[in-house]
Amino acid sequence: MDDPVLLTGAGGRVGGAILDGLDDEYDWRLLYHNPPPEEPDHPYLVGDVVEEDLMAEACEGVGAVIHLAGDPRPDAPWDSVLENNINGTKILYDAAVEAGVETFVYASSNHAVGHYETDRKPDLYREDDDFLLDGTELPRPGNFYGISKAAGETIGRFYHDEHDISVCNVRIGNLTKDHPPVDYERGQAMWLSHRDCAQLHRCALEADYEYEIVYGISDNDRKYYSLERAKEVLGYEPQDNSAEFE
Repeated sequence: MDDPVLLTGAGGRVGGAILDGLDDEYDWRLLYHNPPPEEPDHPYLVGDVVEEDLMAEACEGVGAVIHLAGDPRPDAPWDSVLENNINGTKILYDAAVEAGVETFVYASSNHAVGHYETDRKPDLYREDDDFLLDGTELPRPGNFYGISKAAGETIGRFYHDEHDISVCNVRIGNLTKDHPPVDYERGQAMWLSHRDCAQLHRCALEADYEYEIVYGISDNDRKYYSLERAKEVLGYEPQDNSAEFE
């Protein structure tokens, strides 16, 4: 990727993990919701993804977008996810298409399929349970936030079909800088390390694909998300496993 990469939500946890791992690999353009506490090493803008003129400026001349911005709260109210997550994603797609952006990497979430856990927990958190979600299943959101993430995936489907932009939706699991507690089965199953998070997003920027839904976790012994699509299509080679810390 020779052209600049726009990273929205650069001040969040996922943005921090991506920049920690890939800071020197791309010509970044960063979008912050609030002014950053320290001056970034890359050009940046401050504002909201619902600001159409700002998104047009942010997308000008970039080759790819990693879209993380929005209301990240699992208990976020409907009005907030409707405006910030759903409408904001649509506005950013409009700006990206208008600017000729080729690749759009969208931060979806495990919450888009949260209710698949309802009938199967705690068994699906166990190493001997062979239930796996692979990205071909229909969404089953567990909250309004999950609805907004499923909607973002569908928005991306539309913009790919209408405008031929490459779209990768990453259903991010339990991103933590340190490994989750050994007695937290769900956290162990969903764990995504910082270096695997950075590598997965590098793969999403570099691979050749049309429209994909992949799961963003490390290669944990406990897992109920399949990594096969991320490995096959993106070339993802996760380095970490939550079982190493048990």
